[in-house]
Amino acid sequence: IAFDVPGVGGSSTPRNPYRFPGLAKLTARMLDYLDYGQVNVIGVSWGGALAQQFAHDYPERCKKLVLAATAAGAVMVPGKPKVLWMMASPRRYVQPSHVIRIAPMIYGGGFRRDPDLAMHHAAKVRSGGKLGYYWQLFAGLGWTSIHWLHKIRQPTLVLAGDDDPLIPLINMRLLAWRIPNAQLHIIDDGHLFLITRAEAVAPI
Repeated sequence: IAFDVPGVGGSSTPRNPYRFPGLAKLTARMLDYLDYGQVNVIGVSWGGALAQQFAHDYPERCKKLVLAATAAGAVMVPGKPKVLWMMASPRRYVQPSHVIRIAPMIYGGGFRRDPDLAMHHAAKVRSGGKLGYYWQLFAGLGWTSIHWLHKIRQPTLVLAGDDDPLIPLINMRLLAWRIPNAQLHIIDDGHLFLITRAEAVAPI
């Protein structure tokens, strides 16, 4: 089950901002509607924060957890200021030429070597607009899982890229250290290794 959170992709943009606990509750309601009980959860980047929140708030519904290219929120080692500044703008969602220009710097890995990757990625990106993007940023403002990661008991696979400008590798090591039943696997690529190294990552 893949879904767009409010204000992203095909989902409508709410008038008011949201936080991760509210999104976790919304996810549980979606699963109720679809008549699913337990699920295996995978969260990538920003979605990794939601996955952590869901696993913590609804442990009976999360059987296994996969966290990819993500962090514990506010308690983290950030990427370089220039990279974070580029991420703070929604331009990469509305201007394909901008994505192609900045992709090597913000995504690293294969995007540094293959310009075609940025072109393909730019063609597939869907935006819900500026407000939806700002609500995403607000959801993560001040949020952290660091103080309750030890309560996540599900078997957890932590996947990290070794050339990730957005989420430096040490953040993934921290997740794997704090979550009791976690296994860390490092991929020779950047932030979007699930796309650029899909065939290599899928069997893990």
